[in-house]
Amino acid sequence: MKRLLNLLPPGTIAVGGGLALLGAASYVHLGVAGHQLNASDYSSLSVLWSIVFTVGLGLFMPIEQEVARLVATRRTDGLPPGPVLARGGMIAAALLALFGILIVAAADLIAERLFYGDTALVWVLVGALAGLAVAHTTRGLLSGLQLFPWYGTQLGIDGALRIGLVAALGLAGVTSPFWYGMVLVFAPVVSVVCTLPPVLRAIGGGLPLPWAPLLRGLGLLTVSSLLAQVVVNIGVINVRLLEPDDVATAGALLSALVLVRIPLFVFASLQASLLPGLAASAAAGDQSAFNSLLRRALMIVTALGAVGSFFATLLGPWLVRTLFDAPDVLTRVDFAWLSVGTLLYLWAMVLGQAILARNGHRAQALSWVVGTVALGVVTLVPMSVAQRVEIAYTVGSLVVVAGMALFLRRSAGTTGPTTTPQPVTSSPATGDYR
Repeated sequence: MKRLLNLLPPGTIAVGGGLALLGAASYVHLGVAGHQLNASDYSSLSVLWSIVFTVGLGLFMPIEQEVARLVATRRTDGLPPGPVLARGGMIAAALLALFGILIVAAADLIAERLFYGDTALVWVLVGALAGLAVAHTTRGLLSGLQLFPWYGTQLGIDGALRIGLVAALGLAGVTSPFWYGMVLVFAPVVSVVCTLPPVLRAIGGGLPLPWAPLLRGLGLLTVSSLLAQVVVNIGVINVRLLEPDDVATAGALLSALVLVRIPLFVFASLQASLLPGLAASAAAGDQSAFNSLLRRALMIVTALGAVGSFFATLLGPWLVRTLFDAPDVLTRVDFAWLSVGTLLYLWAMVLGQAILARNGHRAQALSWVVGTVALGVVTLVPMSVAQRVEIAYTVGSLVVVAGMALFLRRSAGTTGPTTTPQPVTSSPATGDYR
């Protein structure tokens, strides 16, 4: 057992524990809310949830990754991390201000089209985005400094608070979506406050960091990250936009997506070691090792996806009714489409890591752009609203996989060492699926 533990990347156990608690919190959060809220209120909460994690993870996860990468590089060179934290925080604050202003300016329209006129949920949306901005920026610092116990603690506190707060709301009989949404604001902010000591110690020191090292790959990485979240989350939002009066399908679809995404949570714990391994093989020009690691990763996610698909298709309709009190509107066929889409999405995650290892940021972004366009086209095809968003999710993911596979096939002939390998950190924060 000790030998097995020594094979794990640094911080895997600490981060894995926090990630497991955070993942469990998603199921508890939606489960309690599903039993306490009526169909229209749960539908509004589902749309809020989808927007928060589409925009929040899409914008701020790349900042976490780039901060972690640069902090790790400076740590190796004996340089202080403060300048990186300062620049990363400024970028996160600018993005938050931009999107916050846009959301507030369109508050009435957003409330009318997405939240049945409940403007309070618009303010919850802004607050939840602020919480994610602060959390991901500080996690980048903790990851880059390899302070994985602190990193895992932040994840764990976030998850534990969500579970505790939602349980308290359920026991108190609260039936307002506002308070279930506020949990997404309160939990990440408190988790950051509780893990501030190493962040405060890192502030200051050294000369200001030039913008170029942080911005060089951030734009394309943000495009990829944002569109990846769009592909996996937009279905719930599209249900509300396509069929505003269908209060049952949006809530049921989010419950189903959370269920079929269980393999994504498992894969998140494996991603920490995948990119560094692929990048090292690519930099050394070892095509055989690169292909071997890529094949093994694809085999693992295929097995995860296949097992998840079997159980989701077989038990999905019953599980969402039992766990989330979701309306009985989805069949095994719906779960089969969602499961296939999730398997393809897992392949896209693996192939995306391989592309990044070859410095193919543009190819990855282009693949997500084309996949998102394909998703949009399929969504417009006349079918039932559930079929439209489910098949669109599957087709969009398939197109992304095809684009990435084509790039990797064309680049396979480049077996020499990479001329300008990018520093890679073994950040555990390469995937976050709520």
